[in-house]
Amino acid sequence: MQRKSVLSLAATMSLLGVASAQAQEAPTVVASIKPIHSLVAGVMEGVGAPHLLVRGGASPHTYAMRPSDAQALQDATLVFWVGEDLETFLVGPLEAQTDLRTVELSAAPGMRLLPVREGGIWERHDHGDHAADAGHHHDDHAHDHDDHAHDHDDHAHDHAHDHDDHAHDHDDHAHDHDDHAHDHDDHAHDHDDHADGHGHEHGHGEVDMHVWAGPDNAAAMIAAIAAALTEADPAHADQYRANAAALSDRLAELDADLAERLIAVQDRPYIVFHNAYQYFETHYGLTPAGSVTVSPEVRPGAARLAELRAHVQAQDAICVFSEPQFEPSLVETIVEGTGARAGELDPLGAALEDGPDLYFALLEGMVDSLRGCLLGES
Repeated sequence: MQRKSVLSLAATMSLLGVASAQAQEAPTVVASIKPIHSLVAGVMEGVGAPHLLVRGGASPHTYAMRPSDAQALQDATLVFWVGEDLETFLVGPLEAQTDLRTVELSAAPGMRLLPVREGGIWERHDHGDHAADAGHHHDDHAHDHDDHAHDHDDHAHDHAHDHDDHAHDHDDHAHDHDDHAHDHDDHAHDHDDHADGHGHEHGHGEVDMHVWAGPDNAAAMIAAIAAALTEADPAHADQYRANAAALSDRLAELDADLAERLIAVQDRPYIVFHNAYQYFETHYGLTPAGSVTVSPEVRPGAARLAELRAHVQAQDAICVFSEPQFEPSLVETIVEGTGARAGELDPLGAALEDGPDLYFALLEGMVDSLRGCLLGES
């Protein structure tokens, strides 16, 4: 009996040792922004937790890495990000670590990519074509995938696969003063340069990099994240696949619920702080009328604000939305005396707790904000 007990204990210790070794062998993972981190954390749940770079209300457009972030990158075996045209702060560090495996999720198979929407004011025909097609038929976006439906083996580690196709297209390249010399305050509404009333800072057919705002894109990213983790860490492949399947089911259920809730506000025009919601808007067939600023780094001048006030009245915009990362006083200035209401949309989950649930809370929060302002709900 004693010998059997010793053998049993030895076997138990051996199994614990294997489990411990497997836990230690889980890849060290870094994720760039909170929505991406949430999806990665969901796929990794039960195995490990990714390190988040851009925390709290910080913006990826202006982020500066901390020493702890640099160390996390130094130690990482896998990095998930949207791409060089959003997280520009990551380009140099990632290029410096040639052996670091990266996953550029904007290039994941199955992603629906849209060109950057030009200028700060949009007529309804600018998005109507998308709205008619998007609605709630979420399989319709498949026709957009042909140009970038690569093999999983390619996308999981090739972050530099073809950046030339969409270089310089992120929505913060309004800082490119060579194209918009002179005054930051005036560049977004300079009708001498932009006679049609639409700035063209992004207008060269580039890709809108706020891809996570579309639930259909989130589903494609979950699959890509699971594929990359499985390849990097085969020992936990079953866990990654099971987590990804559970996340996808949860996302599909939430998507159907949100689509139903948004029917009541589809035809109600509104203005956002900056152009971060196009994938969400086209997915659900909403009616955005413009943005306060073309680029979140550039404070609009007095003429631009006056133009927006006139546009709010001309378009009968019901709401103008600020963001927690930027100045709400600008929105208050625009809506004053117009009859429009001020609201807040958060594209990054600034106030939400990091982790697997954040992405789902982010979508629900955006729907709550839209309904709350556009329908006058408390």
